[in-house]
Amino acid sequence: MGSGISKKKSNIICVGLDNSGKSTILNKLKSDKEQSHDIVPTVGFSVESFSASSINFTVFDMSGQGKYRNLWEAHYNDVDGVIMVVDSSDKLRIVVAKEELENFLQHNDIKNKGIPILVYSNKMDVRDSLSPSQVSLKLELDQIRNKPWQIFGSNALTGENLGEGVNWLAAQIRQYRLKRQ
Repeated sequence: MGSGISKKKSNIICVGLDNSGKSTILNKLKSDKEQSHDIVPTVGFSVESFSASSINFTVFDMSGQGKYRNLWEAHYNDVDGVIMVVDSSDKLRIVVAKEELENFLQHNDIKNKGIPILVYSNKMDVRDSLSPSQVSLKLELDQIRNKPWQIFGSNALTGENLGEGVNWLAAQIRQYRLKRQ
């Protein structure tokens, strides 16, 4: 009430392979009354908005299907942060997720920016899913030197650790903005 003016706007890109839970996570981060009951696979991209830690997030929810992944880079220029969602139960395709992360990190609009990367190791409730530390190893997150990153085990259906992840991202975005001033 009246405090909306003081909220900062932040553009975020949400990437990950198809069926990793990107749209479900973004839906869960919205207020209860704004949540959709039917989540369908994203075609191309959609734009979602929610607020957390006094930041208004505008999130470009990018389709993870192979034929749409080339659209991701159209949004790299104007982002303050990244949410990457990995299906921790999909051990075969984690290699593809790693390749997409490497492509992203090497992109000219990204490689020299210190934007924060939030990784959700999603579907932690699925039996035999990889732990966040195993996902981190497979993605080689420890090789990322010029950007803050953090991985959170998550469950998009229950909302487990989603708020903690976004709060971390909001704090990192504030620090990133201070460094740029």
